[in-house]
Amino acid sequence: MAQTILEEKKKSRLMTEGSIWKSILLFSVPLILGNMLQQLYNTADSIIVGNFVGSNALAAVGSSGSPIFLLIGFSQGIAVGAGVVVSQFLGAKDREGAHTAVHTSLALSAILGAILTVCGIAVSRALLTAMNTPAEVLEDAVLYMRLYFGGVLFSVVYNMAAGILNAAGNSKRSLLYLGAASITNIVLDLVLIAGCKMGVAGAAIATDISQLVSCVLSLRFLMPKEVRVHKKMAVRIIKVGLPTGIQNMVISLSNVLVQVSVNGYGAAAMAGFAAYMKVDGFNILPVLSFSMAATTFVGQNFGAGKIDRVKKGTFVTLGMCIVYTILTGILLLAFQDSIMHLFTGDETVIAYGKICMLYFCPFYWMLGILQGLAGTVRGTGKSVPPMVVLLISLCLFRIVWIQFALPLFAGIEGVLLVYPVSWAVGAVLMVLYAWKGKWMQLPEAIS
Repeated sequence: MAQTILEEKKKSRLMTEGSIWKSILLFSVPLILGNMLQQLYNTADSIIVGNFVGSNALAAVGSSGSPIFLLIGFSQGIAVGAGVVVSQFLGAKDREGAHTAVHTSLALSAILGAILTVCGIAVSRALLTAMNTPAEVLEDAVLYMRLYFGGVLFSVVYNMAAGILNAAGNSKRSLLYLGAASITNIVLDLVLIAGCKMGVAGAAIATDISQLVSCVLSLRFLMPKEVRVHKKMAVRIIKVGLPTGIQNMVISLSNVLVQVSVNGYGAAAMAGFAAYMKVDGFNILPVLSFSMAATTFVGQNFGAGKIDRVKKGTFVTLGMCIVYTILTGILLLAFQDSIMHLFTGDETVIAYGKICMLYFCPFYWMLGILQGLAGTVRGTGKSVPPMVVLLISLCLFRIVWIQFALPLFAGIEGVLLVYPVSWAVGAVLMVLYAWKGKWMQLPEAIS
């Protein structure tokens, strides 16, 4: 299985030679398209639900997002750790180490997926109730979450497989599989929601089946024959991925608290916020793709001992993040009315969504700096400093804001303002670490 990956070297991209900006950009494009496709089918859920079921159902699907990410965040962190470890072995041309890392990564994903399935189904109602979900939204939200977690194993395994392919520079293949999943999801949304009138249950089932498609395709390519946990390698993967996993979960916890605050303004506010959060993904996910590309680029070049390319790659990544976020922020604001009308005809919901845009779109460039630098530092294997910065800015600061600053505002604007302010705090802290920290020092050996 790992042999297959390494034999695809001609089709993959080892980024230790050649143009830096081309390497990062060409590697990023399939990731961006893949994330866009994933966001497209998530958005299709909301658009179809909002138009065929109603604003309360739209609120139910949207409000389930933050608790779902809270529960699956750890597994995503471990996938990042696996990608870093695999990319470093490939950069160091350690074939046997790469084989072992791949085998162990897939075994860990299967274990995590099984645990998440049981936990997610068990805690859905309690979690949503604790989030002050309105009664008119609660039952649909519980149903959606439980059905989603019924198929979460497929998502966890696919994300790990995609991380392995991306670490080998073969992001085009993971894009292909995600494209198949996206088409499946959208078609099933139309059949189950619009045709069979299954409501939010149809949206969740469509998502599960689409994740199954991408999982099966990726495993079919990898053809795993020796999926087992190698203890030493598992410890290394978890050590690298644990900070990101903790970071994801804690930041998701802060987002749950933000969602609780939004829930207090009623179902219309929840629906408007949920609709814009789908649009928000089209800006944030490409930034995360640049960050992921930087992690792989830095991992390979750091493993090869090419620190000069690591430094140049950092500035290239920042430039891409900033330019992209400024351009898309302008475009989203220019077409805000048309965009929000895609989700619903309810003018109250639309008004809430447009308010969200005003507090997000002009400030995405700060998030670009934060995530771009976090990705480059993470590629050296030093995942703790980015974790600390992200926890301080996107979690601790937001919790303090909600507790002490939010009461000073009369409307939902106080909730929304926490996003750009926390991005600014994180960008400043990450720049300070990148400037003063000793994250580019090579270890004696990569082993």
